[in-house]
Amino acid sequence: MKSIGHVAGNVAVAAAVGICCAVCHPGAAQAAAGQATGGAQTAVSSEQGTSAQQAAAAQLPGLVAYVRNGDVYTSKGGAETRLTTGGKSARPRWSPNGKQIAFLKSGQLWTMNANGTGQRRLTTRPAAGPSWSPDGKWIAFASLSCSGGPGVYQIRTDGKGAPAVLFPRDCRSEELPGETEAAKSSVQKELSTDNAVAWSPDGRQLAFRGGDCESIYDSCLSLGDLPTGREKTVAAYGGGGVQNSGFAVVPSWRSDGAKLAFTAYQEGEVASENKPVHLVEYDAVTGATRTIGNAMDRELDYVDASRAVITSEKAGTSWVTVVGLANGLRVPLKSGSQPSVQPVSR
Repeated sequence: MKSIGHVAGNVAVAAAVGICCAVCHPGAAQAAAGQATGGAQTAVSSEQGTSAQQAAAAQLPGLVAYVRNGDVYTSKGGAETRLTTGGKSARPRWSPNGKQIAFLKSGQLWTMNANGTGQRRLTTRPAAGPSWSPDGKWIAFASLSCSGGPGVYQIRTDGKGAPAVLFPRDCRSEELPGETEAAKSSVQKELSTDNAVAWSPDGRQLAFRGGDCESIYDSCLSLGDLPTGREKTVAAYGGGGVQNSGFAVVPSWRSDGAKLAFTAYQEGEVASENKPVHLVEYDAVTGATRTIGNAMDRELDYVDASRAVITSEKAGTSWVTVVGLANGLRVPLKSGSQPSVQPVSR
């Protein structure tokens, strides 16, 4: 299996999480500065944004968790609450009932209450990109697999028991890589940079970076079926007759399971096929895809069928932004990245 770094390398991967592409990937930066990706919508002006932001914030059903300078915050657009300190936290993800947050701290999996209290480490195994099961009993996360590539594990949210392998399927019966071995792995270091997994609302599937498709392609995004262990390729780059390079990362499901969004980047055979960091929405039924938003938009999490929160660029910095999926209306919410929308219990 080809490693993740074989494709785009750490530099291009860093572009997906908001590190300035003018430094790390000049071609992507030029494309981002000069044009939006296909289907992009024009951002509202700053004058419009002031009043629109207030309106959008009032309409958000719950809090948004996000990261700034390595700490987790929550807000609905007005005041914000800082939940962590120390600058080593990443990838907050709300529990299905909206009462807890899973997050990474120093590359390990932790949970905390919605107000930041009760912080608890679930495992010492190196982890990346957590996602809760729909019933709230498990958390899936990415880590080094027995194959030497990326894999997906699950652990009980009550902290009882050890992590168990979900994907690759063939690793379910194999011995887990040692924690020290995983921590030193170049694959794990790249996973921790911007990897994430996403558990489908029906509980049957997990979207994750890598998988069996990495035996064919240089980089790919997979859908794994939990009962059978079978995998389906959603996006692929390089190898297998695909003449491009790039990546697809940070998947996120819409609450009805009909759509899956992810952050992508592509370099084609010719300049006209290049696509700077952008957002893709995948139809889980038909397999059709479309581009959402502007160049350099990334890390989408759905609010509902018509809106999402994303990480965008504003004055050279990362901003959590509310985006209308149909009308393209954009309203900056807070400085930060890696947003996650709090589910509202009914």
